[in-house]
Amino acid sequence: MKPRLLEMYHTDVRQKMMDKFGYENPMQVPRLVKVVINMGLGEAIQNIKLLDSAVEELALITGQRPIVTKAKRSIANFKLRKGMPIGVMVTLRGHRMYVFIDKLFNVALPRVRDFRGVSPKGFDGRGNYTLGIREQIIFPEINYDKIEKIKGMNITFVTTAETDEEAYWLLKFLGMPFRQ
Repeated sequence: MKPRLLEMYHTDVRQKMMDKFGYENPMQVPRLVKVVINMGLGEAIQNIKLLDSAVEELALITGQRPIVTKAKRSIANFKLRKGMPIGVMVTLRGHRMYVFIDKLFNVALPRVRDFRGVSPKGFDGRGNYTLGIREQIIFPEINYDKIEKIKGMNITFVTTAETDEEAYWLLKFLGMPFRQ
């Protein structure tokens, strides 16, 4: 079964984008390529169990097994050596991506305390948007009693849009609750 968002994209969003920007060909319309979820765990240097719990929690949230990221260089002040595991990440594409986006927009983000919308300033100048979340407990799959530590995550939406305005409207038409 396709999520409602995927079906909506192929009809409503594409048509809205064509009307807004005056595209002549439906293939010119920007689309969502992938969603990358990253958890940086600097505390994993002292406590390696944090890494294991982060892998389990991210797998529950996304439905896909994350990979462990390793340090690219050594930093003596942080007692960090090259190759030490310091985070987890997962890249979602296709059906899983749309299921995750639907869950994020309609279930998780409204559970954030004092939520008034996401900031429209998270664009990088190339049509990609990054959203920071401070707590992983906003997702319904996470059991609040079993977590050891509150961990945040970065969620990056990679689009084929060439400008930030095109990406903004694409995400807005998909249902992202931007702050006014």
